[in-house]
Amino acid sequence: MKRPMQILLASAITALALGGAAYAADEHAGHMAKGNSAAPMVHADVIGQDGKKIGMVMLHETPAGVLVKADVRGIPAGEHGFHFHQKGSCDTATKFESAGGHFTGGDRQHGYMVASGPHGGDMPNQFVGADGVLKAQVMNTGVTLSAGPRSLLDADGSALMIHAGADDYTSQPSGNAGGRIACAVIKAAK
Repeated sequence: MKRPMQILLASAITALALGGAAYAADEHAGHMAKGNSAAPMVHADVIGQDGKKIGMVMLHETPAGVLVKADVRGIPAGEHGFHFHQKGSCDTATKFESAGGHFTGGDRQHGYMVASGPHGGDMPNQFVGADGVLKAQVMNTGVTLSAGPRSLLDADGSALMIHAGADDYTSQPSGNAGGRIACAVIKAAK
């Protein structure tokens, strides 16, 4: 008869322990939702010139800057300029010119090879193989997702742009990277 009592007691202790763990997990999730521990993050669709979705981009605020992760398909093989632009607009009718010029984030000129550069939105060229896939992870230290003059999430947002050609890292105002072939609107979630 001692066995059923031991099983019952063990079951009660296990239930109490699991209930406490679930409560702690719920409390942690609540703190994360309130922003107590979560860093700003933005997910956005990347569209091609025809307006169809061709990939995703994820931006994550870190202590070092903004980590940019991209997974895009259907891009021509070769090197491509990869920048943030001023406005959160990817209007295909304007061939993405609606996004404005490069996001400067201050009083800088374009290019890594320019003494007064780079723009906050400048990032290294990205290489696309014959499969048309662009997978990138880039740390951008010139921008932020938090409030301030370097924020990509200002009143009109910003855009991540993929260009037809490579950025030469010196030509003004945008590195002679060619036309705009893919775009993602970067805005705060509402």
